[in-house]
Formats: sequence, structure tokens, C-alpha cells
Amino acid sequence: MVELTGAEIDTAIQRGNIAQQAEPRAESARYDKRNSRVIVDLKNGCIFAFPPCLAQGLETATDEELAAVEILGAGYGLHWEALDVDLSVPGLLAGLFGTKAYMARRAGQATSPAKAAAARENGRKGGRPRKQA
Repeated sequence: MVELTGAEIDTAIQRGNIAQQAEPRAESARYDKRNSRVIVDLKNGCIFAFPPCLAQGLETATDEELAAVEILGAGYGLHWEALDVDLSVPGLLAGLFGTKAYMARRAGQATSPAKAAAARENGRKGGRPRKQA
């Protein structure tokens, strides 16, 4: 077992206090049924909201299931017990609404006039080229 000195403990406490003030942590979270948004009040006084249809595991959740949101640990995460879903508060603030694979699938679903025009043009050329062996 490693013994920590008083100075090391003091330094760790100081780092923890700085992190408490600087890092995004949830103070409370709730589901706003009228606007279909999960609203997160952060400890620094900011408010963040997102539509649950964007988040992995919340896409098909009912209003009652969404309302049962809990804060994890020191405010770093949101948890929905009935759905077995955990989301990171810093991740949500960074626009990460699921795993890397989930986000890649969501990005492929995006539509835009430019994407539609490119698909039509590619179709006129005979579609996607076959992979070479």
C-alpha cells in the first residue's frame, strides 16, 4: 500500500476543487415533455438542453422513461435506470450523443441539398463503383 504525504493529499484536494469549478458537471436534470428536451442545469450556472431522439438509447423512450433521469456521481453523467442508458455530461456538451459507431451511423443519415445532388449525379453515372478484389 502506498502512503500519501500531507502535501500530496493537499495537492489532490486543490486539483479536485479546481475541477469542481471548471469542468462541466450536472447539478440537476429533467425532461421537458412540452418541448421534448432533456434539460441539464450545470453547477456553473449554465443550462444545456438536447432532444432525446439524438441520444443513443433514448431514441424510442417514452415520456415517463425520459422523466426518470438521474445524476451520476459528482455530476459527470446522466442515468436512466429503466433504459440502462448512461450519458457523459462533458460528452453531451461536446456533441457526442453516443458511441463512436453510433455517431458514425447518425452522420450517415444526415441529408442536405448537396448530398442529395451528389447522390443523383452518382446515380446518373451508374452508381457506386464496385470494389476491386
